[in-house]
Amino acid sequence: MKENEYYNEIESFIKKNEISKRRRVLEENYDISNNYWNIGRLLVEAQGGQEKAKYGDELIKKWSFEYSKRYGNKYSYRSLYKMRQFFCLFPILPTLSATLSWSHIVEVLSIKDGNVRNYYLNKCIMDNLSVRQLQDKINSNSYEKLLDKPNKFSCI
Repeated sequence: MKENEYYNEIESFIKKNEISKRRRVLEENYDISNNYWNIGRLLVEAQGGQEKAKYGDELIKKWSFEYSKRYGNKYSYRSLYKMRQFFCLFPILPTLSATLSWSHIVEVLSIKDGNVRNYYLNKCIMDNLSVRQLQDKINSNSYEKLLDKPNKFSCI
């Protein structure tokens, strides 16, 4: 083989490896989101539905204590509360992209306005934002600044 052929063959393995890594990340994001959404759904159901779930924190406190002892802080009260909140804010799981990590989702859970929350999630997907970049966008009020800008397009 010539030097160029070796180079191209090595590159094909590198590309294959990079594609496999990206696929594993997407699968992991989907699995985590799916599992946490389902945990949230079951918490809401165990608390008697969404309306009652808002007031039924005792169950989460009790279960989080047990789960944290067995499985670690990933299942603390705060974590289970966020999973419940995740289900309540996104009642249809497939509407979320697998490119979003749980950390991305947690960053937007406190945003009350659904349009604003969706803006930041879409920004993450479109611009491939890291969690830190998402935090910067939120902290700099990127959405509000967008609303303050005059329309760049005009009808003639």
